[in-house]
Amino acid sequence: MALMKEFLLWCSTNAYLKQRIPHTAFAKRAVRRFMPGETTETAIAEAALLKIAGISTVLTYLGENVTDLKEAERNRDHYLDLYQRVWTGGLSSEISVKLTQLGLDVNPDRTFAHVRELAMKAKEIGNFLWIDIESSPYADATLDVYRRLRMEFSNVGLCLQSYLYRTKEDLASLISLAPSIRLVKGAYKEPSSIAFPRKKDVDKNFVDLLESMLRMSSGEIGRIGVATHDEKIIEHTKQFAGRNNIPTDRYEFQLLYGIKRDLQRRLAQEGYRLRVLISYGTAWYAWYLRRLAERPSNVLFAARSLFR
Repeated sequence: MALMKEFLLWCSTNAYLKQRIPHTAFAKRAVRRFMPGETTETAIAEAALLKIAGISTVLTYLGENVTDLKEAERNRDHYLDLYQRVWTGGLSSEISVKLTQLGLDVNPDRTFAHVRELAMKAKEIGNFLWIDIESSPYADATLDVYRRLRMEFSNVGLCLQSYLYRTKEDLASLISLAPSIRLVKGAYKEPSSIAFPRKKDVDKNFVDLLESMLRMSSGEIGRIGVATHDEKIIEHTKQFAGRNNIPTDRYEFQLLYGIKRDLQRRLAQEGYRLRVLISYGTAWYAWYLRRLAERPSNVLFAARSLFR
């Protein structure tokens, strides 16, 4: 499994494969299991169906590491339009963005201006903005942007990764801001000098960080997103919250579209707060490979789905 994960992460960053694989019919069929389509319309339609089923959503337009500020501006405008569509459509959908998609590699100041516009739009319509965390070289810049935003806006949240050694300290450094945190395990290729190389250690750190957040008061931390498909961790979260009299509205489970749909329906039926992350767009190659690498057994799952 470790070799499979390394291979998938290598593929996700290979420029040759990135240029060619997305155009193959095989790849297009495979990725459809994990995203409803490439257009805004397909994402909104799926969000509307999930709302009928009592499931809220997070929408994200795929893309990262843009090298042209004009493209970054187009991505900003795309998200501003998406917020408007969510509002006019009465959807129970929030939005999550990557800072490199908004120009972080080109101009950090312009990037902050872009993401601030999104936070302002979200506030205007009573919505929420999530900031994704990317690979470790962007961690400091991402936390800096979030701190600046959080000083002005309460409707912003940040993603943190349990596979990084630094995350415990990063979380502690944010507590004075009462942050909203989406906790994930992490999906980028990182050296063992900065990230836990073994899955069991990543899982343990995830649980330790989650328990720490759940013990905090609402004045210390805002929303808590438990972003994992690991059923053992999900069950542990439910049991830990129950033993410590933590109400279910203090946290929410956040799962990816297309994965463990039965689990998603069960959590919703049991009354737990749940959001499904819907990704869409044409720039899905690297994202898709990282999703497979997060849990290499997903390769078999994708293959079965392809031939089903």
